[in-house]
Amino acid sequence: MKLASYKNASRDGQLVVVNKTLTQCVLVTEIASTMQQALDDWAQTSPKLESVYQQLNASKLTDTLPFDSKKCESPLPRAYQWADGSAYVNHVELVRKARGAEIPESFWNDPLMYQGGSDDFIGPTDDVPLPSDKWGIDFEAEVAIVTDDVPMGTLPENARQHIKLIMLVNDVSLRGLIPGELAKGFGFFQSKPASAFSPVAVTPDELADKWVDNKVHLPLISEYNHELFGCPQAGIDMTFDFSQLVAHAAKSRNLSAGTIIGSGTVSNKQGTEYGTSIAEGGVGYSCIAEVRMIETIRDGEPSTEFMKFGDHIKIEMKDEHGNNIFGSIEQQIVEAELC
Repeated sequence: MKLASYKNASRDGQLVVVNKTLTQCVLVTEIASTMQQALDDWAQTSPKLESVYQQLNASKLTDTLPFDSKKCESPLPRAYQWADGSAYVNHVELVRKARGAEIPESFWNDPLMYQGGSDDFIGPTDDVPLPSDKWGIDFEAEVAIVTDDVPMGTLPENARQHIKLIMLVNDVSLRGLIPGELAKGFGFFQSKPASAFSPVAVTPDELADKWVDNKVHLPLISEYNHELFGCPQAGIDMTFDFSQLVAHAAKSRNLSAGTIIGSGTVSNKQGTEYGTSIAEGGVGYSCIAEVRMIETIRDGEPSTEFMKFGDHIKIEMKDEHGNNIFGSIEQQIVEAELC
């Protein structure tokens, strides 16, 4: 099943069911007005939404609309919780190596996770407004899941049943602000502005045999300024799967329906020490920071610049037949109008 949230006069958008090919959609107000409303009562709403999805794909509905990702909010325009993990330890290792630090052994058995801002997500095709392009603007291409209610202390083997939706993320980062914030010992805040999610969220069964061991086994494609930047396999080098990330988040708290948990930047070693760029015949990277880290390790200093006003990023995932699964995140960095 594929779901999206169309923009309307409210802050939470209008829930729509989208067909498999992302060409048609239908309003489902009689089932749930918003994505959050559907998730709050998922056991009751999901079978009804699935029925609509099947009828939509069979062309049995007459009240359909052409699907337009430009009309979409992020599937959850705002959420009760957005927690981003760092499941690809290769990414963490690279960042630390560049500043001459080794990763602690615990990083391989205890996930990293931070709590991001969830009150103001950006639409998947909306501009990313920021006050300055001197702050080291970076995209981070990731996969994320959405849960129903998860009880505190849920174990990984039970956490998988709480994963209800999957989507993609552009977790925007301001690399220039991160060191100062982390030096305070209290984590990210200003260095993590609003994130954007793919136009469409899908149920795990929609991925069929590409959803295995609570991981998505498909390439995550990033095009930076209209050139292929990375297509690493999301199911490879993922040290912690999504059930482990959910259990980690729920260790000491309940997770409310609509909680979003991200994978962290998708990163592949590709049989090398650091991974390989597209130009060098590899699968590339899912953020600019990794390229800069490799340049620092190799050359003593980075040469690739971070994003500037006017730069574009496109993030998407396609199935083995080339069909776009989630729709595309397509965004431009622009200067914010400040009050």
